[in-house]
Amino acid sequence: MRAARYHDYGTPDVLVIDDAPEPHAAPGEIRIQVTAASVNPIDWKLRSGAISAVFPVELPAIPGRDAAGIVDEVGDGVTGVTVGDRMFGLGGVLGASAEYAVLSAWAPVPQQWTLEQAAGAGLAVATAGRALNALGDLAGRTLLIEGAAGGVGSAAVAMAVARGATVIGTASAGKHDFLRSLGALPTTYGEGLADRVRGLAPSGVDAVLDAAASGSLADLVAIAGGPDTVVTVADAAGALALGVRHLYAENDSTVLAEGAALGEKGGYTPHLAATYPIDKIAEAHRDAERGHTQGKLVVVL
Repeated sequence: MRAARYHDYGTPDVLVIDDAPEPHAAPGEIRIQVTAASVNPIDWKLRSGAISAVFPVELPAIPGRDAAGIVDEVGDGVTGVTVGDRMFGLGGVLGASAEYAVLSAWAPVPQQWTLEQAAGAGLAVATAGRALNALGDLAGRTLLIEGAAGGVGSAAVAMAVARGATVIGTASAGKHDFLRSLGALPTTYGEGLADRVRGLAPSGVDAVLDAAASGSLADLVAIAGGPDTVVTVADAAGALALGVRHLYAENDSTVLAEGAALGEKGGYTPHLAATYPIDKIAEAHRDAERGHTQGKLVVVL
């Protein structure tokens, strides 16, 4: 099958288009013919070797954790899925940027979404959903999301609003209309955030989700009144130093189904910052490394 791979750690230039062995669906899994796969921070961190001490990669490796496409194999024990269905979801930490990918958590693609949009939903929804679940029942509570315009942040805004929270989201001023469209009260990040949040929520915030890794975690803890009601999905080092919970995404079909149901109702549509043909995946990785994107980066097969 056609796939993007890297045979050594390095810059985005190590990415090449290869002929790789096809994966197959094991029991409890499905295989999709991939239409598009997203590019996430974990992809370039693995490719560069920056986290090889924690997450060593067996080379050559196919980058990508989440994708969307058409089901063409259904593993033993899987129910409710038929060959030809449109699905999005997650597999292993690697393997999505290829002609075929195996998923261990999935949900149907809402009719309102393109497959390219759905490719940007899997990891974002899984990460956002796990973080929100850790913060407990959000109905009637005020939640501050740092980095609310990114892929995870925007999914978290939409999901938290649907769960009944009042959401304050930080982003640069040019992204505030986008946050309003998701149902958030927007504000800028950086110096003076506590005062701006106080103006929007005079009684304070009940919980904080950091999706930005902007170096602001200590300030967010101060705004929350302590670390117990703060979760980060982006700043492991800061979390360890401050006693904040740091969470990764889990392959949870229930959370993906929540995102899909919200999509069916028009409450959430994955926002794509840019799409690239698969042979331009190195460019996508370079853009991912720069950060500060509004939405998701997606490669199209």
